[in-house]
Amino acid sequence: MIDIIDGNKCAAWGARRAKVQCVPCFPITPTTEIIETIAEWNAKGEFKGEFVVLESEHSAASACLGSSMTGARTFTATSSQGLLLMHEILPIISGCRTPMVMTTVSRCISAPIGLWPDHNDTLAMRDAGWIMFICETNQEVLDSVIMGYKVSENPKILLPVIVNMDGFVHSYTRTEVDIPEQKLVDKFLPHPELEIRLDVKKPMTLGIPAMGLDYMRYRQQLHTAMLDSFTVIDKVHKEWAKLTGRKYDFLDEYKVKDADAVIVMIGANATIARAAVDTMREKGKKVGLLRIRLFRPFPEAQLRKALEKVNKIAVVDQNICPGMGGILYPEIKMALYGTKKIISDYVQGLGGNFVSEEDYIEILNDIMKTKADDRKWQM
Repeated sequence: MIDIIDGNKCAAWGARRAKVQCVPCFPITPTTEIIETIAEWNAKGEFKGEFVVLESEHSAASACLGSSMTGARTFTATSSQGLLLMHEILPIISGCRTPMVMTTVSRCISAPIGLWPDHNDTLAMRDAGWIMFICETNQEVLDSVIMGYKVSENPKILLPVIVNMDGFVHSYTRTEVDIPEQKLVDKFLPHPELEIRLDVKKPMTLGIPAMGLDYMRYRQQLHTAMLDSFTVIDKVHKEWAKLTGRKYDFLDEYKVKDADAVIVMIGANATIARAAVDTMREKGKKVGLLRIRLFRPFPEAQLRKALEKVNKIAVVDQNICPGMGGILYPEIKMALYGTKKIISDYVQGLGGNFVSEEDYIEILNDIMKTKADDRKWQM
């Protein structure tokens, strides 16, 4: 079914097609429309799951923990300060190995207060033990929510998933989207049958206290499951491509193979950067774009292979770690440690500050003439 819908409705449709059983939530701009859409379906009887509005995002995340512990397929969504308020609960959800999907609609964090997107809210969750997909298009948002459950509920993984989109850029921008038919999704995503779950007929304890080496073993198991998810995610991508024709990977490479200089980035602005690459290619300049789609687990080996022959790399960070710099930059530097490449960081677009094709052309021109690593702000 083809429709013209925004990113928020794409996330809602992903949850609906996944036959989510419980949606604990608390609205926050620019996520609210996801919640409103599911609420409307619920009122009309089109959404059969439990729809629960809590008094805060912290309570919504806590309810997600309880819901997912019972084996119910669980979904929620949030942004910015709401995501930060959830933060206490997120490592508990992953530490208890309870699968679920949450859509984060990136919005800058205050102060000062802003409504437009950068990635500081979502990237603040990078150590919470959640698998993280960061999307470029509305279609990718919808597909990733559905695929997220397939990954999350795999018995070898059992980890929660974040599907991220950019506030306003995705959430309120309508594009043509293919909403898969229910029969197709049912074939792809069977109902979960979790072996470990809370059941009054079979009492057990989850999230028990652990000391010393026991705690380390739990954390090691979580880390191992995160690394094991590479294989599962790859398999899920291929299965989804076979059903829909839409192909996804850990990285989205665009004209990288013969490039002398490449932009590495995440998020919706990659669409603008891609246009800049095309413009420069028309002028004979060998440049490319590498968008990171899977942020956790971090696809280090795939990134090293993709950039093996690239000498100059411009990491674009739409975020800032005060006192350090862009958050993505040190991850790229670590992944490429030991290689003789020039890798510079460009911080831009904070608070949704407008970024143009010309800005990316400027970055590519700058990195091509740069002779040493550097860190810059593009204001």
